[in-house]
Amino acid sequence: MATSSAPDLVRGELRRAILDGKLEGGAQLKQDELAERFGVSRIPVREALKQLAAEGLVTFHPNRGAVVSSLSLDEVLEMLEIRIALECRALRLAIPNMLEEDFEDLSRILDDYDRGPNAQTWGEMNWRFHAALYAPCHRSKLLAMIDANYGHVGRFTRVQVSLAAGKERPQREHREILNACREGNADRAARLLEEHIVYTQKSLLAATRRQRAEEQESKRTGQLSRRRGRAGKGNGKASLRKARQR
Repeated sequence: MATSSAPDLVRGELRRAILDGKLEGGAQLKQDELAERFGVSRIPVREALKQLAAEGLVTFHPNRGAVVSSLSLDEVLEMLEIRIALECRALRLAIPNMLEEDFEDLSRILDDYDRGPNAQTWGEMNWRFHAALYAPCHRSKLLAMIDANYGHVGRFTRVQVSLAAGKERPQREHREILNACREGNADRAARLLEEHIVYTQKSLLAATRRQRAEEQESKRTGQLSRRRGRAGKGNGKASLRKARQR
């Protein structure tokens, strides 16, 4: 591994692991362990972590060092609002530049999406479709902002939202957006896209509510079980005292 390319290679591997969910929020990133893992010194590792920190994927703490950044539900919802602004703008710019080859490529992606076996695959195919949808806008900085924002949101919502929303409705909405693009109707396409992302927000909120309800039920069940256990011990001691009195 060449020294000049080491920081980029380390950053790339870590970035993929974070965005794919293999490194979860709060996971500690020890420089010595990473240097040994990638076969480099600590210098390129430190540089890679700084680059990831600039992207918001890593946070440096005084006592813990570098850790994978976490986002609150409110932050994720706000980033979905940013998705609407960025992606609707990109779609409006892309539609006038779309060719038949673009429509065929988008249609193939959706066909692959239909054959996706699980929620993880659905999330990956969803991003492939959206990325291909905006590519004809030919705005490199805008596309980079969309990619970065989607990466942040995706690592928290990709599987969770896919499980909550399923595949049928998102796919129907994807094909409606694609049809509007074929027609050259930028207003309709952008409106459908906004509604599509808003539904993602609603799905995330619903999934979060279910998760919290399950956690509360699990906690309540655990507390009830412990109370019954203590009551059982108390009854056992009372029975023993009565037996001794006899």
